[in-house]
Amino acid sequence: MDWMEFGLDGVDAVRVVVSCVVFYVGIILLLRIFGQRTLASLSSFDVAAIIAMGAIIGRSILGDTPTLAAGILGLATLLILQALSGFGRRFGFVRSVVNSPAVVLMAGREILADNLSKSHVDHDELIAKLRSAGIRNRDEVACAILESTGQISVIRRGAPITEEMLTGVVGADRVPRDG
Repeated sequence: MDWMEFGLDGVDAVRVVVSCVVFYVGIILLLRIFGQRTLASLSSFDVAAIIAMGAIIGRSILGDTPTLAAGILGLATLLILQALSGFGRRFGFVRSVVNSPAVVLMAGREILADNLSKSHVDHDELIAKLRSAGIRNRDEVACAILESTGQISVIRRGAPITEEMLTGVVGADRVPRDG
């Protein structure tokens, strides 16, 4: 079979694969730099920006004249990279590169401004999450945690918190363990 019939020669195929790998690694690095909140709750503006970025990245990967073969090869490469990173998360090193650790944002009634800042979470965003969790005042909160997914979890006071619930969480030592 002559791949040139589909507009893709060996050099172009290698370029597509290498471009995919470079962009994939670049995206992971940028998400690590800008924090896990980057993609957690998207406004309509954020969705539009992501679509635009996807178009730019796609065009950059496929080159000047995108072809069906280059598109399929690029998509296959991205899916393989995603599967490999999913498999690699079973191992400590890959997990630490791909996933950000969970971070305590609020310990008891104290809002941890330093962790908010490091995690790129706005004070008002935390307060909104507390309201959506049904919290009426800070005394009801045992802790609020920015999860590795970018979502914020709120644990209420009332029962002791087991160590398992705070394993691997940055700032867990600041959380009151009593109910």
